[in-house]
Amino acid sequence: MTTTAVAPAPVRGFRYYDLMVGGMVAVLLSANLIGPAKVGIVTLPWIGALSFGAGNLFFPVSYIFGDVLTEVYGYARARRAIWAGFGGLAFATLMTWAILAMPASPDEPFNAKLQPALEIVFGNTGRIVAASMLAYWLGDFANSYVMAKMKIWTEGRHLWTRTIGSTIVGQGVDSLTFYPIAFLGIWEGQTLLKVIAFNWAMKITVEVVFTPVTYAVVGFLKRREGVDTYDRDTHFTPFSLRDEGQFQSMHRK
Repeated sequence: MTTTAVAPAPVRGFRYYDLMVGGMVAVLLSANLIGPAKVGIVTLPWIGALSFGAGNLFFPVSYIFGDVLTEVYGYARARRAIWAGFGGLAFATLMTWAILAMPASPDEPFNAKLQPALEIVFGNTGRIVAASMLAYWLGDFANSYVMAKMKIWTEGRHLWTRTIGSTIVGQGVDSLTFYPIAFLGIWEGQTLLKVIAFNWAMKITVEVVFTPVTYAVVGFLKRREGVDTYDRDTHFTPFSLRDEGQFQSMHRK
């Protein structure tokens, strides 16, 4: 297989880009709305029992979507997906607040059980909501930025170094942002550090385990879309929806 450089990339349509964005937003919303409602526990040798938010098992999958989007379509198009996810979280937060604040009809007996249940599951404090949205925004942009830069440094080789390396940075930013904002002054300092370290390590582990899947999806998309994007001249500001990035057309001999 040979590659022929084409620069710069014009605005163009892709067959699977919209599906990837939709998948990323779906995972993000599910992990943030469903997962945090339950705290799981795992017992590790030499460490003992550790508690974690159940959503942390699935939230890293959104980073895998981000890795694939950046690797195949470039930082600028991943940037659009990140903003789509942020918009989805903002709308879900607004909708949750409105539904919980809406008076329940006394004519429906089930509301007496439903309203308290909804408040328990979805009634996060403003502090936690703000921490979650800021951590997502900072972490995802850090992940995509590192992924795009490492692709240039490695000249497109060794995909695993980019996916894992960007996740180490992105998930680190996410955890170091979310937990202190949400729980500093509520949890003891030692507990806060343990939770940050464990959740960061668990998210990286998920990325490592899914590495073969990431390779397969990236390879499939590059072949079917016929492109491989490099962000050599991309403007890395997060505050833009501009379509940019240099792609290489993939041609079979």
